[in-house]
Amino acid sequence: MDRRLTVCRDHVPIYDIVLSGSFDELAGELEKLNVINGRRLCIVTDSNVAGLYLEPVADILKDCCGELTSFVFKAGEEYKNLDTVRELYRHLITHQFDRKDLLVALGGGVVGDLCGYAAATYLRGISFIQIPTTLLSQVDSSIGGKTGVDFDAYKNMVGAFHMPKLVYTNVSTLKTLPAEQYSSGMGEVIKHGLIRDRQYYQWLYENREKILKRDETACMAMILRSDEIKRQVVENDPTEQGERALLNFGHTLGHAIEKLSDFALPHGHCVGLGLLAASEISRGRGWVSEGDIARLKEVLHWYGIPVHIGALDADAVLAATKNDKKMDGGRIRFILLHSIGDAVIDRTVTEEEMRAALETISGRTNRYE
Repeated sequence: MDRRLTVCRDHVPIYDIVLSGSFDELAGELEKLNVINGRRLCIVTDSNVAGLYLEPVADILKDCCGELTSFVFKAGEEYKNLDTVRELYRHLITHQFDRKDLLVALGGGVVGDLCGYAAATYLRGISFIQIPTTLLSQVDSSIGGKTGVDFDAYKNMVGAFHMPKLVYTNVSTLKTLPAEQYSSGMGEVIKHGLIRDRQYYQWLYENREKILKRDETACMAMILRSDEIKRQVVENDPTEQGERALLNFGHTLGHAIEKLSDFALPHGHCVGLGLLAASEISRGRGWVSEGDIARLKEVLHWYGIPVHIGALDADAVLAATKNDKKMDGGRIRFILLHSIGDAVIDRTVTEEEMRAALETISGRTNRYE
């Protein structure tokens, strides 16, 4: 299995995504970039990941650079904000980081998004690399150059496009991932199959036992295919002017649900509920079948993603969607399925359709049992 993908723009290579079973190849991959010899390097991570991987990664990198520092912030979505970025800026200024120095995002999506945003804006932009340690970040947030932080209750409202120099994925980090976070990552994995690859979606169902056991070979194959799908979409539309919006399948209602839970519900679980709701709208238009909906529920259930959320304030959810970044000229760019593996951008979804879909995932109108 080839464990390296190259992300390009206009057919020009920008960075590699490298999959490995350890951190052993990390120093060699960085040396190939020729960006850290004699330079300052700061590992940015959170309080959960620091206890697991900061020391081994620092031991590997300390001989590759002129000076190594680390910045550790409290774990949790609530710390993905401008206050934390300000503290990181202060750390970089105190240690005299300049434009040729490097940041290392070691952790999940919160770490990667925050570190990437700091890299994009510190001194108008310095280099960074991603070392994603959660499934969600390995298949989604570490790829594509989207960076950002939350502002008040608005998720990723402040951000920038800033491509990493490298994404280095150590698949063995999944072994220490809590079950809920692993399940959350599967929400994005399932999304990839639904929007682009029906055969991959079926493979996820057929290989569920190996994936649930976190078999390294199966996980490597899964992450590689998801990364291929995201790479293709990102290359075609790097700044989300069109096709890249397909990656938001499940996110319009999913983000609204996540916001209204005050981020207490895992991102991938909210996306899973959003996938189900958007698929129900697609079913209502005659594009997917009742059988497709039943199979999606089965797949989500196998991977520990809820298919019902209980009572929902539909008015509050719909109001939250109007503050979403995916608004376009006052209308929501909603992603629907023409069929499994074929997603489309649609600007005609009505509040009535969304309300009916929300009724379904709340369990009030139960099509799935």
